[in-house]
Amino acid sequence: MTLPILLFFVFAGIAVGGALSLIFAREPIHSALALILVMVALAVLYLLMGAGFISAVQIIVYAGAIMVLFVFVIMLLNAGVENRTQHSIMARWLGIPLAVFLIGDLAYWMARGAHALPLAERSGSLAAGPVSTQDLSLHLFQSYLFPFEITSILILIAVLGAVVLARREP
Repeated sequence: MTLPILLFFVFAGIAVGGALSLIFAREPIHSALALILVMVALAVLYLLMGAGFISAVQIIVYAGAIMVLFVFVIMLLNAGVENRTQHSIMARWLGIPLAVFLIGDLAYWMARGAHALPLAERSGSLAAGPVSTQDLSLHLFQSYLFPFEITSILILIAVLGAVVLARREP
């Protein structure tokens, strides 16, 4: 087994373990920290695929900025231990069959995709070579400047909404 394959299995296991910890954590801050672990493991997986820019963006934007925002909101709302209730009847009778259907559907499409043509043969409009980070940034900040700015405004509105919700009346 080569080193990249070994690292893939190690960090894929860390990502899955962090995702399970995210789901089953009782305190919201522990869930946020588990999500940071998943984001870092995904960044390493991107790095193993040769996507250094996406890996850096994963760390800077998601594990850095977005998760700091989540932790800030959790601390601001003073969220404590989650109250556990009995499972609802609808979740038991509807959720389990839907989960089985989802797993079966994913297995079908994964098996079907294994026999499909490679991506390069399916679409003839792929770029001939790798795109530089400079070309990507020019495209992002010229062609997609408006959606980029709208996203930053929406994040700002979310932070202001959290502050308003967490504010205590005197």
